[in-house]
Amino acid sequence: MSIIADPVTGENLGIREARQPSSKVAYFGEDEPLRLDAGRTLSPFHIAYETYGELNAAKSNAIYVCHALTGDQYAASRSPVTGKEGWWSTLIGPGKPIDTNRFFVVCSNVIGSCMGSTGPATIDLSTGLPYALDLPVLTIPDMVRAQAMLIDRLGIDQLFAVIGGSMGGMQCLQWTVAYPGRVFAALPIATGARHSSQNIAFHEVGRQAVMADPDWRGGHYLQYGTRPHKGLAVARMAAHVTYLSEAALHRKFGRNLQDREKLGFGFEADFQIESYLRHQGMTFVDRFDANAYLYLTRAMDYFDIAAEHGGRLAEAFRGARTRFCLVSFSSDWLFPTSESRSIVHALNANAASVSFVEIETDRGHDAFLLEEPEFFGAVQGFVSSAAKARGLQP
Repeated sequence: MSIIADPVTGENLGIREARQPSSKVAYFGEDEPLRLDAGRTLSPFHIAYETYGELNAAKSNAIYVCHALTGDQYAASRSPVTGKEGWWSTLIGPGKPIDTNRFFVVCSNVIGSCMGSTGPATIDLSTGLPYALDLPVLTIPDMVRAQAMLIDRLGIDQLFAVIGGSMGGMQCLQWTVAYPGRVFAALPIATGARHSSQNIAFHEVGRQAVMADPDWRGGHYLQYGTRPHKGLAVARMAAHVTYLSEAALHRKFGRNLQDREKLGFGFEADFQIESYLRHQGMTFVDRFDANAYLYLTRAMDYFDIAAEHGGRLAEAFRGARTRFCLVSFSSDWLFPTSESRSIVHALNANAASVSFVEIETDRGHDAFLLEEPEFFGAVQGFVSSAAKARGLQP
């Protein structure tokens, strides 16, 4: 497995960014603890974030962008680890559907992750060692609680909008439930109000792959100078299958052989799809931390927005004042359209302002990260309409 390293010092860029991020960082001291669902507090802690555009004088044009499981704060700027453009650079920028000539965009790395916010690779000041599994288990509400503290730090009372896909969509929904008066509009994309048993099952396969790697060392691999790359790569390969659709896989790969004209009768990558998944696994370990993968998948598994309301989703949205637009993709089997419809029905039961768009595509769950003209049109239309209702100048 290759490692992305500083060409001068040879330092592992992934670990460096986890501890000394290139982005902005908000620090919260011991007098500003983060209350966690696990019954503990986290302090001190910090949040790494990026901003795009300018906050207007009334501080009324802020959009919070929430990233998915393996995303980061570099939504519309180049990643300092991979050197690649931001994961939503097609959607965010001057003149784009989320127009930074008009809006102030904030995107933070979630706590528990590995791109500069407090996570398992962060040094625990009480021991001088990486937290590893000594970091408390985190939840989606914990992540959003930390984001609200960042927004307070930035002096923003109400967000114009919160937008996110997949795990980002979970954060988006949590914002509207936990802080109903602070979110004018919300755009949850390719997401659900809770993680299904099938999704939990796939995450468990990934976690077991990581923990079965002898280099994981009970989670203390950074302390021992090892990395469970093989286990994390297998976890990524299994997860990546869920991000695609059978139609997209067949269209792209079929049963085509990889650099050969006949079967090899062995266990090398005979098929193109095998080679593709191996590549996905190998490139993932270059930029992501294995323990962070455990923490973030667990946070998604625990998410159930109706749980505190007797299992009644409509109760979670009682009194909702946010304008909603939900987006699903027809070939997404990780978060199928039925998941979005159940949220729409719960909002309808509360007479909330909600619209819904299902995008016809065979590109699967990851369609929300790709250039989909109909999707971009839906985002631009909803954001423009909400801005008009909010009284923001075009």
